[in-house]
Amino acid sequence: MVDSGAPPHRVRGLFRASTNNVLSDARILVADDDPLLLEAVADALTGLGARVTRAATGAELVDELAAAGPFDLVVTDVAMPWMSGLTAMRAARTAGLGTAVIVMTARQEEQIPAQVRALGRNAVLLRKPFGLDELEKIASKLLARLKPASSAATDV
Repeated sequence: MVDSGAPPHRVRGLFRASTNNVLSDARILVADDDPLLLEAVADALTGLGARVTRAATGAELVDELAAAGPFDLVVTDVAMPWMSGLTAMRAARTAGLGTAVIVMTARQEEQIPAQVRALGRNAVLLRKPFGLDELEKIASKLLARLKPASSAATDV
């Protein structure tokens, strides 16, 4: 679960979009089968100015990537019905989609970090529980990499 310091229905006001924010107007796909976490993450990113699409299963994640893409960033849980977020993103990579991705999980399996690294430089593992400020920081850094070289991008 996200540690936002507020119930999920109150997350919306935690962040304010700014004109200097790389998240402003970014197209982000958030996928999680936990409706409270999905709402909290989506609302936090929307509050930062992002245009967020939601998916509640691995199947919806794949469908949204195909139908509504391209996205600037995908934020996905590992464990979801039908297809895991990792499996969906491996399929996206195979199809040529290099979209930045944040993979969220509370699972402790040893292979997960290597599986996330295998998705490439623009993939980051985010362990649950996490603070929404940590999500914002990682998302901002990943999206900053997409900006022209004149932007000050730093490694995650």
